[in-house]
Amino acid sequence: MSGEPKREDPLAKATTAADDLYHLRDTYFPPNPDDKISKLQLHSDLALNLLDSIPSEERKLPSQRATYEYLKGKILDVFSDYSKEAEDHLSKAVKLNPSLADAWLCLGNCIWKKGDLSAAKNCFTLALSKGPNKKILCQLSMLDRKIAQGSENQEELVEESIQHAKAAISLDVKDGNSWYNLGNAYFTSFVMTGAWDYCKLRQSLKAYQNAEKDERMESNPDLYFNCATVHKYLENYERALTGFEAAALKDPGLKAAEEVQQIVNLLDKIDNMLGYARAKRLASIAASLTTVIINSSYKRGTIDLLLEGLNKEVALVGKVLFFIKHEHASPSYYVICDSNKTCFILSVYGLRNDAIKEGDQVVLLQPFYRHTDFSWRGKSYQFKSIRVDFLEQIVVNGKALSPQQAVHTSIIAQHKP
Repeated sequence: MSGEPKREDPLAKATTAADDLYHLRDTYFPPNPDDKISKLQLHSDLALNLLDSIPSEERKLPSQRATYEYLKGKILDVFSDYSKEAEDHLSKAVKLNPSLADAWLCLGNCIWKKGDLSAAKNCFTLALSKGPNKKILCQLSMLDRKIAQGSENQEELVEESIQHAKAAISLDVKDGNSWYNLGNAYFTSFVMTGAWDYCKLRQSLKAYQNAEKDERMESNPDLYFNCATVHKYLENYERALTGFEAAALKDPGLKAAEEVQQIVNLLDKIDNMLGYARAKRLASIAASLTTVIINSSYKRGTIDLLLEGLNKEVALVGKVLFFIKHEHASPSYYVICDSNKTCFILSVYGLRNDAIKEGDQVVLLQPFYRHTDFSWRGKSYQFKSIRVDFLEQIVVNGKALSPQQAVHTSIIAQHKP
């Protein structure tokens, strides 16, 4: 009868159940990770029961069988560990219907988990050949970065990752996940090229900020964590602290609370070491710095005369008083005294720790200056600092630094690529 409700396609119901399962995976982050596994197991069992309840006569056609195999493989592959059973079902799906792009995408993700990266990339490439797709482009971008680890052509692969991420954005400029992926690609480029390129950090931050405009990304704790990590290396300490706290609330498993504590430890060390420095007899140190000859194309300056940001055609002469030890490999932090007896913090990126030592005389060219002033948990942090990103920006004991003193790769904070 025409008045009877139309029966929903059982494969469509199973598709919705599979999508809901992945939404749960991507948005549910309980304090105990085992609770997530248990909940995923429960919902995957329900989705499989729903799928298997479809009568065999309703999955006779090759297209129906392909969709059935794809959904079964997708549901089985929701967990982080590799599943041979999931791979078998997904392989059947693409054999039955080679034009099923989503099945190729899922098969690539499954094979990735067992470590066969070249086969995974082949699956993603085949999926993309079925037509432009932002999810596939994002997965290709992620895989490029994974393959780049330990590869001889790291920079080429990371650049390929960036281009795939940009291609995804071009398909949907409002998609937060594509912007998030681009932010990860730029940050990976920053790390793999020696952790010194300030521009890569700024590009990463801009991409993350665009990702945040998409309300769907509010449930992604990795976005908060990674954005906070970029703020940390941009030395926006207050924003880094608030970002890591937000990430910790959304997913305790990210260890963001430890990042908060490490930043606080660093800031406390900076505060203490500046206190020790000011207690030293600085007059003779400062007087010796006024006799240092600098390049005539630069104007001699002191920390108090610098403007926020880059100070072009300015040279500042200082003495290294202390090296500040902290938990991360990059950057290196030093307490410096200038010719005006003012102490400040020098942060140096992309250089080996032994390139600058306590007691060294340094000339900082075109210094990038910032004034940090904020309170956290009732304690005030206030200090002046100069950031050095390039070898050419610093002269140590009258000598330019050599390329051998640069760090070509850097392992820094935990980051979800």
